Amino acid sequence: MRKLIRDFVSESPDLMVVGTARNGQEAIDKVKQLHPDVVTMDVEMPVMNGLEALKSLMEDHPVPVVMLSSTTTVGAENTMVAMEYGAFDFVSKPSGTISLDLYKVKDELLEKLVSASTTSVDKLVKSRNQMVPSPKMVKDTRKSTKYNQPKQKLICIGTSTGGPRALQEVLTNLPEAIQAPILVVQHMPAGFTKSLANRLNSLSEISVKEAEDGELLRNGVAYIAPGGYHMMVKQLSSSYCISLTNKIAPRNGHRPSVDVMFESVSELGEFEKMAVVMTGMGTDGAKGLIKLKEYGRVKAVAEAEETCIVYGMPKACVATNLVDERVPLQQISEIIQDFVS
Repeated sequence: MRKLIRDFVSESPDLMVVGTARNGQEAIDKVKQLHPDVVTMDVEMPVMNGLEALKSLMEDHPVPVVMLSSTTTVGAENTMVAMEYGAFDFVSKPSGTISLDLYKVKDELLEKLVSASTTSVDKLVKSRNQMVPSPKMVKDTRKSTKYNQPKQKLICIGTSTGGPRALQEVLTNLPEAIQAPILVVQHMPAGFTKSLANRLNSLSEISVKEAEDGELLRNGVAYIAPGGYHMMVKQLSSSYCISLTNKIAPRNGHRPSVDVMFESVSELGEFEKMAVVMTGMGTDGAKGLIKLKEYGRVKAVAEAEETCIVYGMPKACVATNLVDERVPLQQISEIIQDFVS
């Protein structure tokens, strides 16, 4: 596997391999010696495993790290821990601990390594320590809208790279009695979203769960779209329920897709909606935001560049000129509560 990854990276015109390591301790030593721009590291390694090595690196010699993770239950839970320790992102191994078919995730791995190599290490460290200062709110007042009429509220959140930590910041600061359901699309493969939901649920006052097909929307619950499935909402008599499908092709290379969720929600005329787009690579969510704004009352919020690990998805939404407010991550939960109340 180490040779395969080295071969993949060597083929990229944007990357050069400066060293390899057989275990976590050797990785730490070589990072300190070679000062790479980015590291790729397996969670499962001898002598010192990837989690221990990652924690040590982020404390003593911070560097962007892309983890390789297995989709086992333990592997998925370890991946969530790696995100909290400060990993930039992860790639799911296609066939277990020893995956000799890594070519299946070659393009994804290279894309994330290139993106990680240009990210701010300071942002990763601050995000890990939850010590990011709160910059002054940036507000596009020309598009701000007052929401005074009582109406059922619906919160929709889309995020990707850096999303697990961003979601923890937002969801753990929402009160248990918040009067709105919360739909979340986090770009993750199948097998990881349930661990993410369970971890966030253990830290939050609200309920956080992996969404299930057909379940009714309830206030005070955050529904995370399962990896491999698009998440939509459909009306069921006088109620509304989750609709999951893997029959629709990936959008923007993703299933679940923020665009698909936004487009589905745009058809729900009984709701007053808030669309929140946070850190992530790519443009997913921008086209869906356009459709959301065409139908009904929608407040659009984008995470400000200064707190994004990757300012891709929020930037694409801001470029539509339909975003009402751009705010640092630490203020998003407050914006949501103001909207609901």
